[in-house]
Amino acid sequence: MKFFRTYLFPAFFGLLIYICIRLVNDVISDTKFWKRDWEINAIEIFFSVVVGYIYDLIVRHFVQKFSRQQYTTFTTAILLREFVVVYLFCFLVLSVTMIPMAAFTDDGLQLYDVININLIPGLFVLLYYAIARGMALLQYTYEQKVQIEKMQNDQLQTELKFLKAQYHPHFLFNALNTVYFQMDEDVAGAKKTLEKFSQLLRYQLYDQQTTVSVEREIAYLHNFIELQHIRSSSRLQLQVEIDESLKKQQIYPLLFLPLIENAFKYVGGDYHLTICLRQQSNGISLDVYNSLPLLDSTVEGVKQRSGGIGLDNLRRRLELLYPNAHTLELSRTDMLFKARLFIQTH
Repeated sequence: MKFFRTYLFPAFFGLLIYICIRLVNDVISDTKFWKRDWEINAIEIFFSVVVGYIYDLIVRHFVQKFSRQQYTTFTTAILLREFVVVYLFCFLVLSVTMIPMAAFTDDGLQLYDVININLIPGLFVLLYYAIARGMALLQYTYEQKVQIEKMQNDQLQTELKFLKAQYHPHFLFNALNTVYFQMDEDVAGAKKTLEKFSQLLRYQLYDQQTTVSVEREIAYLHNFIELQHIRSSSRLQLQVEIDESLKKQQIYPLLFLPLIENAFKYVGGDYHLTICLRQQSNGISLDVYNSLPLLDSTVEGVKQRSGGIGLDNLRRRLELLYPNAHTLELSRTDMLFKARLFIQTH
């Protein structure tokens, strides 16, 4: 295709112009060009092919030249100016090629020869330029769209990394705080906690693919729940239900964790905490229920209603990773805080 466009198309373009001029002139002069001497036809065809290549170079040059110019708005006046410039160069080429040739063939240069030679090639060249310019504009628009999408994607990736960077210190503080208090009372327990903690960090630091399987995320959650259970009150009544059918489904990592972490942080009252992770027909749902302290005015209750940095980051990550493919519901009923997250998977 590239070979035809570069080497053959200009010749066909010049021949098409020649045939149109010749047919119009023959109708006007009541002649038939195929009955003329073949040498005359050969000369005219040769000049027409040469002119076709010249026109092709002119069109390509001005398409590139005008495409490099940056316009705030592409108006009709700008397009007309480009057409005028292209036509003037077309007229210049005709003045030194086709018109002198017509003067030395047949019965000399007639008025209708001048009109046809200037009008027909000019219209063909302007049509060719309009198509080529339009294709260049479409290509430029497409490239700009791709570039904008790439910039937006890079911006989203940067924001996601920033959100993760915010989350990690938050998680590190809670885990290290647990180990700190264990060191005074239970060194063996502190070592076990550090082991769980190292497994969590390993998942965060080395297993950050774009998506992960649900079973890997579940293994991570089990370690986190055990770590939190260690630092929780002995009165905690923990119930964990995980659907066994959750295996190979792919999800983005660390989206369930903030809700579970939030529940452990603010559980109170009769210390009930329930975690349910289930497979749905078109996705995965996580339900987390935790009882609240008896006094509505406690700082913990107020904080959990407002969410905090963990839930704010979760909302933003969901918007970036699952736009229009998730629901996050937070509600409070009497002394029970409920969180439900649904993620649509494919």
